[in-house]
Amino acid sequence: MEHHDASVNGIRMHYLRAGSGPLLLFLHGFPQCAFAWEQQMAAFAGDYTVVAPDLRGYNLSDKPAALKDYRPAVLIEDLRQLLAHLGFERCHLVAHDWGGALAWNLAAASPQLIDKLVIINAPHPLLFARELRDNPAQQRASEYMLLLRSDKAERVLSEDGYRRLLSLFGDWDADAETLQRYRDAWAQPGALTGMLNYYRASPLHAPTATEPGVAALQLDPALFMVRVPTLVIWGERDTALLPGVLEGLEAYVPELRIERISAGSHWVVHEQPQRVSQLIAGFIG
Repeated sequence: MEHHDASVNGIRMHYLRAGSGPLLLFLHGFPQCAFAWEQQMAAFAGDYTVVAPDLRGYNLSDKPAALKDYRPAVLIEDLRQLLAHLGFERCHLVAHDWGGALAWNLAAASPQLIDKLVIINAPHPLLFARELRDNPAQQRASEYMLLLRSDKAERVLSEDGYRRLLSLFGDWDADAETLQRYRDAWAQPGALTGMLNYYRASPLHAPTATEPGVAALQLDPALFMVRVPTLVIWGERDTALLPGVLEGLEAYVPELRIERISAGSHWVVHEQPQRVSQLIAGFIG
């Protein structure tokens, strides 16, 4: 696996790269980074150019301090410019969690850049907004976001060797070396703030006593139509994103296939890496 840096959208973005052939781009979520995809990258490097960036704010990529630098339009432009830097006009895009949020938006805004889209446990923005607004169970499941948006989040999450961040991984049985790699990534100067700014800059959160959150949003469905072939892989034991976020998805994604993994959680990509890779291969191949 080769380490590279790209100058994109005013920042330096670190990424991992291997293989040759059509581009297969992987986007990580919170609180991960590029190396989360190493098993999938190894599985596909024989047939594809596989690339996984540290998204802005994470690990070895730049970490702007301003909240405005983490708004969706900025993050999506990072991806457009990364694609140009890599020398590809199109890619297959695989994305999880926050990476999936960016991928949904990129696919809706710039479908010409994506051949096939694979989303892993990341809700379409319109459906997530609906569930946060109307579903009390999803509101309760998303209460953790209030901590992540708070001023005390950096202090709380870094206590006891990042104990609370590690606890987000749930039952995923990661080895000690992998967990230490995550601690090292989170300890990069400015990384915790950069990671948390994704939540702080997003209006997609449940209403609170002081902020309307999704209640104030007026989203135009036409701007969120995804007209590229899409596979959604969903670990059904996800406790943060409830099954309601999949209901009605076909209205916004006409070419849609959903694969539910009953024994998988939000971290199904780590829990069942071979199964996830098989599903990706069958879809993009």
